[in-house]
This record gives sequence, structure tokens and C-alpha cells, in this order.
Amino acid sequence: MDAVVSLRTMEELRDYVLGVLCEHDQLDPSQSPLSQRKITRGKRPCGLHFEVQGPRRVRSYAVWAGEEGRLLFYDGQGRRFAGAKLSEGPDPLSAA
Repeated sequence: MDAVVSLRTMEELRDYVLGVLCEHDQLDPSQSPLSQRKITRGKRPCGLHFEVQGPRRVRSYAVWAGEEGRLLFYDGQGRRFAGAKLSEGPDPLSAA
């Protein structure tokens, strides 16, 4: 069962993603860099790919499908471990 969350701004979205990824890998959010890349469909932004890196090459990532209002979380082996549905979310075009 996916969580339902309201994340109105890009900052709230980033903070939520960082929190979930760090909690899963037992990382300190203040010590774990979060990178993001824009996902496009055609030439139009439609979401973001987030990745957090920890010690010992620990990596996990999340995909925000902005048009669908979904967040999908994956561990370092590519297995989905969580998901969230956004009741409110930022405009995917703001990812540009």
C-alpha cells in the first residue's frame, strides 16, 4: 500500500525523498548528498530522478512521475521498496 502525501513545493518533494531514502538505508540525511536529474518526455519535463549516496557505495534512488503524481523508491539492487501517491504536488514543468 502506497502512502498518500501532500508535497506542494519542489523543496518539500526533495526533503521527503531524502528522508525516505535515508531511512531505508539508515543514513544521516545531513551527511548524504541527494542528486537529481530531469526526466523528459519528448522535450517536455515530466519528472525527476533522485539518487542518494552513502558510505560503502550504498546507493538508492527514487523516481517522481510528475504527470502521474507518484513517487517510486528503489534500493541499490533496483528493487522497489516503497511508493507514494501525491494528493498535491509541484508542477512537473517546474522541474526544468
